[in-house]
Amino acid sequence: MRIPRPLRTAVAPALLTATALLALTACGSSAADSGSGAGDLVEIRIPDPGNSGVLALGKKDGSLDEALAKAGAKVRWTGSAGPFAPAAQAMNADQLDIATGSITSGITSLAQRPGFKFFTAVDPDTAGEGILVKNGSGIGSVADLVGRKVAVNQGGTGEYLLLKALAKAGIPAGKVKRVYLRPDQTAAVFNAGKVDAWAVWATYAVAEIGSGKAHFVADGAAIGSDNYSLNAVRTGFAEQHPGIVEALYRYLHDASAEEKRNPAAYLNVFTDVGPTAVTGKAKEVQIGFARKAGTVDPIGAEDIERFEDVAGFYAEQKVTTDKVDVAAHLLDIEKLK
Repeated sequence: MRIPRPLRTAVAPALLTATALLALTACGSSAADSGSGAGDLVEIRIPDPGNSGVLALGKKDGSLDEALAKAGAKVRWTGSAGPFAPAAQAMNADQLDIATGSITSGITSLAQRPGFKFFTAVDPDTAGEGILVKNGSGIGSVADLVGRKVAVNQGGTGEYLLLKALAKAGIPAGKVKRVYLRPDQTAAVFNAGKVDAWAVWATYAVAEIGSGKAHFVADGAAIGSDNYSLNAVRTGFAEQHPGIVEALYRYLHDASAEEKRNPAAYLNVFTDVGPTAVTGKAKEVQIGFARKAGTVDPIGAEDIERFEDVAGFYAEQKVTTDKVDVAAHLLDIEKLK
């Protein structure tokens, strides 16, 4: 049984504390973190958020920079938000300081000498992710996927959702053909009928469901998904500027709670036309998903247990060669100052 967020216990000792961070570097209590002097603001590199979401609105109205300035920081938008794997590589190469991804893609990235740590968690999106099929496909259950082709992103959310759904249904993974595709390339393949289903999350599912031509044969709730969304920070940045990371968390937490209350305000932030706009039925779908979504919160002990379950599942399914020690790569955001 899941414990409501407000009652969750303190994070496990495995999480890196502020004391440990400050032992690594004296910069954590520097003037840069205290917010003294506008000319001394530390740049924090974050992928451009696009047209929707908390960061998009924070970029447009200046509220994110205002909040970070109090901790001695300002945002430098770099690149664009996308899959976590390349973002993890950018953090490892000291080209990016913050990125967002799922625990599933996070685990595969953690298996490769990571230079980042996770510092927040958003509960699994049980409404907005799942196994997508076309209306009239004849696929009425997970069991009907046997002998079919399903598009997934390798090592990430899609592959996890498919394997988890098959395992819950007692179907050997080898009975379904996994077609590895990048998420941004899959819609055309799916709509052309070259795959029978698509294991996917809200970012891409909204448009398909909003078209009225597709639906989830099993959503995250039916699958029993533990696919959290996480925010990651470059380890070196967290060591040098724990107060800035804590300030970013506070902003994301408060803004995500507001987004849940009023999701429409966080859609089409910069434009309501063109390919980045969400309109019509798709907008209704997105708003419905957002109202059911979680908020950005600290990582609790029970979250870590579920992370470890995903890591164990990935090792069992041979997605990773060994079980990844997720707890070794987490920060206790409530102790960062």
